Amino acid sequence: MYSQLESDSQADIVERYAPLVKRIAHHLLARLPSSVVLEDLIQSGMVGLLEAARKYDASKGASFETYAGIRIRGAIIDEVRRGDWTPRSVHRNGRRISDCIQAVEARTGRDAQDADVAREMGVSLDEYHSLLRDSASSRLFSIDEVREGRDSTLVDELAGDVPDPFAEHQQDAFQTALADAISRLPERERLVFALYYDEELNLKEIGQVLGVSESRVSQIHSQAALRLRGRLASWSSAI
Repeated sequence: MYSQLESDSQADIVERYAPLVKRIAHHLLARLPSSVVLEDLIQSGMVGLLEAARKYDASKGASFETYAGIRIRGAIIDEVRRGDWTPRSVHRNGRRISDCIQAVEARTGRDAQDADVAREMGVSLDEYHSLLRDSASSRLFSIDEVREGRDSTLVDELAGDVPDPFAEHQQDAFQTALADAISRLPERERLVFALYYDEELNLKEIGQVLGVSESRVSQIHSQAALRLRGRLASWSSAI
C-alpha cells in the first residue's frame, strides 16, 4: 500500500479515495445548518486526503483508509471551526441547557428528562425542543471534535511524530472519562450516539430505526451532547 501510494500521482489518489471524502463530508453535513455548502466540506476533505497521502507510513500498522479517514474528518472539522456562523444567543442557550441538565441531575440523582429541563429553564416543552434544534446546528459541543482531539495522538503516532507524554496521559484520562459518561447516558441517547458515530447512519436513517422523525433524532442528539458537556465540565479545557 505504501509503495503504491508513493508511486501514485495526486490525481490518482483523489480519484481512488474521493468516495471516502464524500461519504465523510455527507455524514458531517447531516447536522450542520443548510447554509453550509457540501462542496466546501469536500474541498477541505480533499486537502486532508492529500495530507494523509503525504504523511502515511504503512509500517505504523494502520491501513491507509483508516489513517486517511482521520485526516479527512479533521480537515473538514477544522474548516467548520473556522466558520462559526452560530449566533451568540445559541451558544448562551446551549450553555444554559447544559447547566440546567446538570442542576436537575445533581438535585434528583437521576437522568434529567425533557420536561424536567424545560421546567428548570422556565420554558414550555415546545420552546425547549426549539432551543435543542437551534443547538443541534451549532458547535457548542461536538463529539466529532472531541474524538478528533482523541485521534490527534493516533495521528501523530501514525505520522511518526513523538507525542508529549503529559499531553498523552491527559488525553487518555479524558477518553476514559468520556467513555464512562457516554456509557451512563439514557438508553435512547446512547443508541443515537452509537448509530451516528459508530454505525455512521445519518439522522434520517436513525429516525427510521427508532420510529421517530429526523427532527426528533436531532433533538435527542443535541440533548445528549449537552448532557455530556455538563458531566464533563471539569474537562472544559479539553473540549
